[in-house]
Amino acid sequence: MFSLERWQEILETISKNRLRTFLTGLSVASGIFILVILLGFGQGMQNGISKEFEQDASNRISVYTGVTSVGYKGLNPGRFVEMTNEDYDYLITKYEDDLQFKSSVYRIWSGILSFKNESGSYRVEGVYPDYQFLENASLTEGRFINYSDQDSKAKVIAIGNKVKQDLFKDKSPIGEQVQINGINFKVVGVYTDPGGEREETRVFLPLSTAQRVFGGADKVNNLGFTLTPKGTFQDALAQSLRFSEEIEVFLKERHLISPDDTSAVNVNNTLENAKRFYDLIWMIKTFFWFVGICTLIAGIVGVSNIMLIIVKERTKEIGIRKALGAQPLSIVSMILQESIFVTTIAGFSGLIVSMGLLELIGPNLEMDYIRNPSVNFNVAITTVFILVIAGALAGFIPAWRASRIKPIAALREE
Repeated sequence: MFSLERWQEILETISKNRLRTFLTGLSVASGIFILVILLGFGQGMQNGISKEFEQDASNRISVYTGVTSVGYKGLNPGRFVEMTNEDYDYLITKYEDDLQFKSSVYRIWSGILSFKNESGSYRVEGVYPDYQFLENASLTEGRFINYSDQDSKAKVIAIGNKVKQDLFKDKSPIGEQVQINGINFKVVGVYTDPGGEREETRVFLPLSTAQRVFGGADKVNNLGFTLTPKGTFQDALAQSLRFSEEIEVFLKERHLISPDDTSAVNVNNTLENAKRFYDLIWMIKTFFWFVGICTLIAGIVGVSNIMLIIVKERTKEIGIRKALGAQPLSIVSMILQESIFVTTIAGFSGLIVSMGLLELIGPNLEMDYIRNPSVNFNVAITTVFILVIAGALAGFIPAWRASRIKPIAALREE
């Protein structure tokens, strides 16, 4: 039941001890502030990592080769390993039922693109049509290369949005003839990539065309695959790891590479990388929660100590109240209300300041692996209510002690 006199008494008590009340509230507000900021940056790290993985398909497996570091079967170390169309054809045939998207890549580094008076150096890659989905690219105009282009070795290209802006400005490039190192190609599509401008400075053409026109013979630089999705992440990860291992074993056997060589064949598994990153994020978030909760506990202990001091200071007053017939519940209620009031005001103050700060700087903060730090409002408000309950519990012990004071002993208290 609301009692105006009781609240006037609480406010009067607080006003008499402004500095002590302020410092107590500050410790509680600081606890909430630190917890919310830490949780916000934990979420920002998760957003940043997720953004990095958006650049390509989330379950992509990329294979590329390097130089052998170990001699094997009479062959000296230092050989550069070159994959071929046969490697790719064998893998897509053997794992046909497991593959979702697949493509090999032949790169022409620093291809010079020219259109009328405009020109620029871009990365040119011969790929299969599925490469659009491996790169998580979306078309803004026209189409991507298709299997008809691959079979006919057509001189067609799909260009990134940045290439379009550089060479064509606001004009549509669809159907226009562009020269790559002096050879004419027809633009059939424009794509955009979540990886940003760096990923949009590439030009894709059919693999068969790239190998024929630019002297690639049957060589490829990279293999890319995604597997058919499984029901659970753990099943998908197990399948992905098994597939990655089998690819590495096959390529080492085919190209006479020592099983102990760690540099000649490299398999990058984004699912495995994602698991490592998200495990790390989980540990960081857990640590943030631990630090934040410890800070809150320190604030709650401060509230409890202050309530004990208040009870000590008001011992004689409490004794008089009991001598005049005040019930123990009334004494407990008086102390608890003050504890809950201080905790609630301080908790919501810390929440408002921290949420406001995240709202102000969050959308503008774009660091490596940290993007738009924020906190779910429901989580934050739940934390404050838990804090208020904890504040009530912190005040209960002093309140209970106050209710057990004997009037005679209280009146003798100096």
